[in-house]
Amino acid sequence: MTRILSVVSTVGIAILLGLTWWAGTDSWPFGAKSDDKYAQCRTSTVVGGAGSLGGALELVDASGQTVTDKDIFTEPTLLYFGYTFCPDVCPMDTVRNAEAVDLLAEQGYVATPAFISIDPERDTPEVVGEFAEAVHPKMIGLTGSLEQIKAASKTYRTYYNKQDAEDEYYLVDHSTMTYLVMPNEGYVEFFRRDVPPESMAKTVACFMDRAS
Repeated sequence: MTRILSVVSTVGIAILLGLTWWAGTDSWPFGAKSDDKYAQCRTSTVVGGAGSLGGALELVDASGQTVTDKDIFTEPTLLYFGYTFCPDVCPMDTVRNAEAVDLLAEQGYVATPAFISIDPERDTPEVVGEFAEAVHPKMIGLTGSLEQIKAASKTYRTYYNKQDAEDEYYLVDHSTMTYLVMPNEGYVEFFRRDVPPESMAKTVACFMDRAS
């Protein structure tokens, strides 16, 4: 019994010493450490990893000009897919994103909110521009052709479905995630709609601190 306790104690000390050694170095004694510089910031995971979501976009901005992801994501961006006729969810979610951007600004971080319409038949460039301006002076409003919107939705794995409509007051079912997109890197994180602006700002700041 004494010998067993001695062996257990020796193993425990060895593990403790190994962890102590790792804490003071860049090495991990039990295999390779993660090379994900954002590992400490992530609060979500996606199938296939962060690199499998997001990508090239081609849309139309509020001035009617064709823009790409290179034009849109010049700053860390909180990206949301919705539509301007949305009765409650979209206004609340986009305002939450705008509040997070303002909280970041108070701490010296520069970020941008962006909105992609999944209802391009009603959401003309002028309409999305007015919506974006009403939410936040920095918000980017985007729309496009049916094909462009479908491609953008597929790129970010969003869901939307226009309800059967006999008049102009139809609704559109859609997913409600907000995506954090970093310049020259692309998608890095998503937020569910129950995340408060304070928590969102804190997570975004974490990503921004580690981006350089």
